[in-house]
Amino acid sequence: MKRTILLFVVLLTALCSYAQHTIELSVKNNEDKSVLAGASALLEQLNKTAIADSNGLVVFKNIPAGKYSIRVTYIGFAAKEIEVQVPLAAPAGIEILLSPVSKKQEKFFEEEDEEHEHGDVHEMEEVIVRATRISRTIANIPTRVEVISGEELVEKGNMKPGDIRMLLNESTGIQTQQTSATSYNAGIRIQGLDGRYTQILRDGYPLYAGFSGGLSILQIAPLDLKQVEVIKGAASTLYGGGAIAGLVNLVSKTPTEKKELSFLANATSAGGLDLSGFYSEQYKKAGLTVFASRNSNRPFDPANNGFTAIPKFERYSINPRLFLYGQKTNADFGIHFLTENRIGGSMNYIKNGGTGFFEKNKTERITTQLGITHQLNEKENLQFKNSFSNFNRDINIPGYQFDALQQSSFSEFTWNRNSESSDWVIGANVLTDKLSERGQPLSGKRDYQFNTFGLFVQNAWTLSEKFVLETGLRADHVNNYGWELLPRISAMFKISPEFTSRVGGGFGYKTPSIFTEEGERLQFQNILPINVNNTRNERSIGFNWDLNYKTKMGEVGISFNHLFFYTRLNNPLVLVGSPSGYASFENSTGYLDTKGMETNLRLTYGDFKLFLGYTYTDANTHFANTKAWLPLTAKHRLNNVLMYEIEGKLKIGLEAYHFSQQRLNDGTTGQPYWILGLMAEKIWDKFSLFINFENFSNTRQSKFGPIYTGSVNNPNFKDIYAPVDGFVVNGGIKIRL
Repeated sequence: MKRTILLFVVLLTALCSYAQHTIELSVKNNEDKSVLAGASALLEQLNKTAIADSNGLVVFKNIPAGKYSIRVTYIGFAAKEIEVQVPLAAPAGIEILLSPVSKKQEKFFEEEDEEHEHGDVHEMEEVIVRATRISRTIANIPTRVEVISGEELVEKGNMKPGDIRMLLNESTGIQTQQTSATSYNAGIRIQGLDGRYTQILRDGYPLYAGFSGGLSILQIAPLDLKQVEVIKGAASTLYGGGAIAGLVNLVSKTPTEKKELSFLANATSAGGLDLSGFYSEQYKKAGLTVFASRNSNRPFDPANNGFTAIPKFERYSINPRLFLYGQKTNADFGIHFLTENRIGGSMNYIKNGGTGFFEKNKTERITTQLGITHQLNEKENLQFKNSFSNFNRDINIPGYQFDALQQSSFSEFTWNRNSESSDWVIGANVLTDKLSERGQPLSGKRDYQFNTFGLFVQNAWTLSEKFVLETGLRADHVNNYGWELLPRISAMFKISPEFTSRVGGGFGYKTPSIFTEEGERLQFQNILPINVNNTRNERSIGFNWDLNYKTKMGEVGISFNHLFFYTRLNNPLVLVGSPSGYASFENSTGYLDTKGMETNLRLTYGDFKLFLGYTYTDANTHFANTKAWLPLTAKHRLNNVLMYEIEGKLKIGLEAYHFSQQRLNDGTTGQPYWILGLMAEKIWDKFSLFINFENFSNTRQSKFGPIYTGSVNNPNFKDIYAPVDGFVVNGGIKIRL
């Protein structure tokens, strides 16, 4: 009998040791007891991360018996660490109460949780990345993602409240390239590649592809953005064609328990005026966000050469979004309307009429977004997304008009499974893109209709606490151009708490289009339609490897990141002229490649922060066995920022950016130059005042030589490689109610 009892005790002990248990946390605000959906919990001994659902619940399943430490974080709240003994003494969940922190405390916790940084781009553990589809914290994603959020987003928004150029241009490896001397249009270049190879998303929806990409970054205001995510290198596996150089995902703010009502007013010495407002609130079963803005500028000619450096424009935008929350199903629907009139060119023509060169742009953009998520169980959910875009743009120059309507749609259905060690996404999507050109151009109508069907699968697998692997595969079929197979792989090595490394690579492709930087410079005049029988998709392969190190030396915090990158693009589309005077886009017989490195160092001491960034880009074309330097690409760039900040009271920043020589399309070489800036913001509880001295060194391309040849009535503009607007002061007020 005693032996039987002893054997029973031994077996019971063994069973308890190997039994799997569940830990359930309920995360709430300590002040008003509201739930904190999206809070992040890290089970340190097992390196497992879970995110609080819409009810503030965090669940860890299949946990062996033992003692564990759990760290819970939420932006704007003090982190909390608890110890639990599994199995739990009480079957009910553990209530975690997080306390809101002051601005100074908030900054301290952000720096403590920071994984690594690229220049002034923060990567914090509690930031959930959306661009990779797999909703993991940034500290646990093998794909290298740069996130601009929080204070950095606010600071850059002060410098350029009307659009997002400043958000991106001051990051290493990214350059906003002005493509038109008169319309002020610009594209996003990543690691030296043309702007058409960067895919721009809004909350994971591809709303700015093809013709609708024109003027896009000039028409997106940052006030309603929660964060900006950047993936550099070939990433077409994620969202399909276009992401050869990388992708930029603009993540909108969503409703929270705390109501937000904010307004911004900004004026510039160049005649600009920006007015915008944002409202957000979550009710019991619904939520609402509304963004509205009005932006304008008078014609501005600081060089007195008779042409606008900044055109005259007036823009209105409104974007309401409704959110519905159910027990298992959540949905959101939004509609965005934008209209703008823009005219640049001869100052005399704009002010007085008569003769003179001009470029008029009239745009109207209507987009819708619909998202539905249904929770199957604790680990699995189904998601459906749909968007529709109706984009009108009418371009007028003397003797020529390009007037077209683009209608595009995006539909996607995915199955998602999230567990402690492995996450899966399997899905299918359909994209349609139709262009209808009005009128009867001599070059022939550039109409097209592309339908793309895609199947994809992605997986993130935590093999151990020191190694995480992410893989993906996509198959796209484009009518007229056939199939594209796009594998992708990334790995993260957590060598020590201070030292991590990421390595990855993938394929990319781009369907031929006339909507390129070259086409934009010509207002698409005398460009023939794409010949689908004689062209094929542009295809690329890219790799990157980065090293991250963070430590403290006394009172000095140190964060270091170094990235190596390489991208090769085969048979890129080039514009080829003909004796008839018309030009057409054709695939070259060679390739172009870009390789280099980005280095970022961040030092903190007390209220001071110093960011030092360097980018080396070696981008070349290899056509007809001849190697040539890719135009409009600076081989060397420096990004330097010094910040002094008394949290919640004052910010002062000094910036210095350097661009080395760039080769121009006419075979000449541009001048190297520096851009210096100074910004300040005084903060009170409900409002703040800000001022920004942009380019106070007054660097202008017109100082290096004329920006056009010919006459004022028939100018031939040179490539724009440096600022044309010179020294501009802007300042304003932000109100938070």
